[in-house]
Amino acid sequence: MQSDIKATLDVLRNGGLILYPTDTIWGIGCDATNADAVERLSNLKQRKSGKNMLVLIENPNMLNIYLEEVPEIAWDLIEVADKPLTIIYPKARNFAPNLIADDGSIGIRVVRHTFCERLLQAFRKPIVSTSANISGHAFPKSFGDIAPEIIAGVDLVVPQTYEEILSPMPSGIIQLGLGGEVKVIRE
Repeated sequence: MQSDIKATLDVLRNGGLILYPTDTIWGIGCDATNADAVERLSNLKQRKSGKNMLVLIENPNMLNIYLEEVPEIAWDLIEVADKPLTIIYPKARNFAPNLIADDGSIGIRVVRHTFCERLLQAFRKPIVSTSANISGHAFPKSFGDIAPEIIAGVDLVVPQTYEEILSPMPSGIIQLGLGGEVKVIRE
């Protein structure tokens, strides 16, 4: 695993795109602080401008670096989540500007996937995670479902040996407001 992480880090640090398994589905990723990489990823997905992407972190304490303020309820939601949960937070900071939504929000998931956790620990920054499909097409349920143009458009494909998902599904999504508001977007 260490050699795969090193190769992935090299690509991320050089503004490249990766295709990798996560705790939900296969994703396309890049350095969440690199605007050029985010733009390249959006172009690969043929994604309309302004459509949001989420980021992965391996430790909830990183929230304090990337958010002006963490709503108190977020800590409880992260702790009790029994399946992958993306939380949309207000007042994002320290990300590539083209990754932050027009209202200043960002979706963040604390990942629980061995390869992703180790990669994020070594990278020390969030990684974009968006489904490995062309925008508007179905998400891939396995590596074999990923379109050839997606595979050809990334700089590195993480080996399939790290695909740990038993029943691939996108994460649940909850949006939080600074006043304690909670809105379920996707269960």
